[in-house]
Amino acid sequence: MEIQQLTAIASQVRRDILRMVSGANSGHPGGSLGCADFLTVLYFEMMHHNSDSFSMDGKGEDLFFLSNGHISPVWYSVLARSGYFPADELGTFRKLNTRLQGHPSTDKKLPGVRMASGSLGQGLSVAIGAAQTKKMNNDPSTVYTLHGDGELQEGQIWEAAMYAAANKVDNVIATIDYNGRQIDGDVDEVLSLGNLAQKWQAFGWEVLEMDGHNIPEIVETMNKAKKMLQNGKPIVIIMKTEMGQGVDFMMGSHKWHGVAPNAEQLANALGQLEETLGDY
Repeated sequence: MEIQQLTAIASQVRRDILRMVSGANSGHPGGSLGCADFLTVLYFEMMHHNSDSFSMDGKGEDLFFLSNGHISPVWYSVLARSGYFPADELGTFRKLNTRLQGHPSTDKKLPGVRMASGSLGQGLSVAIGAAQTKKMNNDPSTVYTLHGDGELQEGQIWEAAMYAAANKVDNVIATIDYNGRQIDGDVDEVLSLGNLAQKWQAFGWEVLEMDGHNIPEIVETMNKAKKMLQNGKPIVIIMKTEMGQGVDFMMGSHKWHGVAPNAEQLANALGQLEETLGDY
């Protein structure tokens, strides 16, 4: 796709996020807004996937696992807008018996979702297992995963990172949403992560960095990462983002990590974002 098309989709995804969270009066808009550009590029430009015939095994397709499952609104929007289910189902977010649970769930059999997530720290382990399965099946597809920076305070992440490097799982690309904020405040104040690039390198991973709101840079970096696959090392991308990106009063603070906008705030926020694909 052209950059302009990807930008337009990302704007609509942000509108979807705000309307979903406001409609449910609960959810996590901050990190969702921050990852809209990345997930738009991933699903509409990078991944080889088939929304018309979803299967849990994903043979012959690239796979994506959302580890920081609380940002489900952005993922649900991207899945709907790329054809996995009708966009009007977004209006059922967090409602009783919906397939769009607050954290992704597999028991509801929502197309596009292959693991339940939200209990942080588990997604990298699942992605590595899926990547190894693809190798055993001679499937050349790629496995992608997304994590929050606060999630890296979980020990299981580093066990998985060590395992992937030791076993040369070189068909996986992990991305870190590095916005520097988590539910209780700034990451550096809660539990500093130190120098992330050096840390992942020390664990044996190839490390790239990118601006998560510069769509041309996201495309370029993701393409670079794909060219580095199958070379004996797993790949991680440290993606710098801003929580609440696109809505001026949500940016620059952890306040909107898990708070829904009221009707007045929603109107203000939607006024800052172009409707490009039609609201559901």
